[in-house]
Amino acid sequence: MKILITGTAGFIGYHLTQKLLKRGDTVVGIDNINDYYDVKLKHARLLDAGIKVSGMVYNKPVCSTKHPNYTFIKLDITDKENLQQQFQNYQFDAVCNLAAQAGVRYSLTNPDVYIDTNVKGFLNILECCRHFKINHLVYASSSSVYGLNKKMPFSEHNIADHPVSLYAASKKANEMMAHTYSHLFNLRTTGLRFFTVYGPWGRPDMALFIFTKAILEGRPIEVFNNGNMLRDFTYVDDIVEGITHVIDQPAETNFLWDAKDPDPATSSAPFRVFNIGRGAPVNLLDFVSEIEAQVNKKAIKTLMPMQDGDVAETCADVSNLDEMLNYKPQVSVHTGVERFIAWYKKYYHIKSTSPEPVLVH
Repeated sequence: MKILITGTAGFIGYHLTQKLLKRGDTVVGIDNINDYYDVKLKHARLLDAGIKVSGMVYNKPVCSTKHPNYTFIKLDITDKENLQQQFQNYQFDAVCNLAAQAGVRYSLTNPDVYIDTNVKGFLNILECCRHFKINHLVYASSSSVYGLNKKMPFSEHNIADHPVSLYAASKKANEMMAHTYSHLFNLRTTGLRFFTVYGPWGRPDMALFIFTKAILEGRPIEVFNNGNMLRDFTYVDDIVEGITHVIDQPAETNFLWDAKDPDPATSSAPFRVFNIGRGAPVNLLDFVSEIEAQVNKKAIKTLMPMQDGDVAETCADVSNLDEMLNYKPQVSVHTGVERFIAWYKKYYHIKSTSPEPVLVH
């Protein structure tokens, strides 16, 4: 297939691009390469995929030197005119929208960007998919949509209408917008509620990256809710395997859907929502212990109260995705953390503990 991946310089986007290229798909990736976190890391991901970043021009395609079936375009999904032009140029079979302003805590102080990118930008994606007759739109939602819901494990079949951050609200909005387009225009859409994805090339604002860096540098780590946190940590290879299965099986109408007893996960339109996680939550302090064991150094822990916009526990019910698309996470937390630490030390050229890692790219 010819597949558009938005956010391809991002963490999940990078891994999904590699996965699809290896199986022979043609991939066009777009990303605005914003500075929410270290732009050098985003450039390094692109370079690893054969995309030359020096001299890159906005909205101009760059062909990979490693993969003849990969083209990258620096482009913002809020740029409707140029986005439409690229849809016209390439005539995609499927679209996977991973471009978004991420981060729960950042949304507390920078709300405008979440509306611009996650709502207005997503509307542009929907409009392009509608007008250019895209066969299937897959898009990133988030486990954060469950908000105040404490019924564990989280199920797509339960109501998720009480978000506790604007980031979560923007992801819930994506699901509702997608349903509208599925209903009105018969656009096949699948939303994926990601649960705490981690692994090599991960985001520097995520717990594993923050903890690893601080422990290696001998600095304290902040452990929120006094360590009473459970997270459904999911290794990135399992995530992209699941996304690939989803892309290959476009959403269809649920002909048993009952408007008098509506199932939030499906619809009378070709719309669906899946949890995509590991389904086995880990205590945050146990997660820290795993990092300590792998780097052979104890963490200096500062216990902190719960943060605004956060939740104490996440746990994915992934039975729906398993039953429908044979999704079976394979990577244990021990193996996943081990792989991340190995990547981190290689990427930052760490042979021993040092106050400032030296970038080798």
